[in-house]
Amino acid sequence: MRQKKTKKKSIWKELLSWIIYLAVLFGAIYLIVQYVGERTIVSGDSMYPSLSDGDSLIVDKISYRFVNPDRYDVVVFPFRYQEGTFYIKRVIGLPGETVQILDGKVYINGKALDDPYGYETIRNPGLASGAITLKQDEYFVLGDNRNNSADSREPSVGMISREDIIGRAIFRIWPAGSIGFLAS
Repeated sequence: MRQKKTKKKSIWKELLSWIIYLAVLFGAIYLIVQYVGERTIVSGDSMYPSLSDGDSLIVDKISYRFVNPDRYDVVVFPFRYQEGTFYIKRVIGLPGETVQILDGKVYINGKALDDPYGYETIRNPGLASGAITLKQDEYFVLGDNRNNSADSREPSVGMISREDIIGRAIFRIWPAGSIGFLAS
């Protein structure tokens, strides 16, 4: 009789330890995904040739809690008109700067930007056909595929508020032949 009670206690102890272990594990996973990093998949060709449709990326969600985005960082932010849709674009204009697109080139504070990521002349300057002075918490973003990208030139995207930036895309995990850190 005593052995049965001891065995029952042992089973309950083991079960309780597993429940605690799984609760801690799921809690840690939740905290990592919520505050540190998460996986996202590129949809479309707006970041070609740097990123392609279907690329799987790791987004660093923690570093921007301590530092601000830099020019050429690849950032992820929500599309304001469609729940669950996120954009991946490159930061071009920083807070307080004046951005304009003239004759297919980006100008920052009146000087042509030496842009290693835009591989073609911009055909449609959109909102940036006139000078845009960014507020202290705003960023101007462009897709690398400048003529096939919905970005800050379009009213539906516009300037990106600092608080809307979820994180920085830092590492490509798929396709296997392209695994590695992203250039910025």
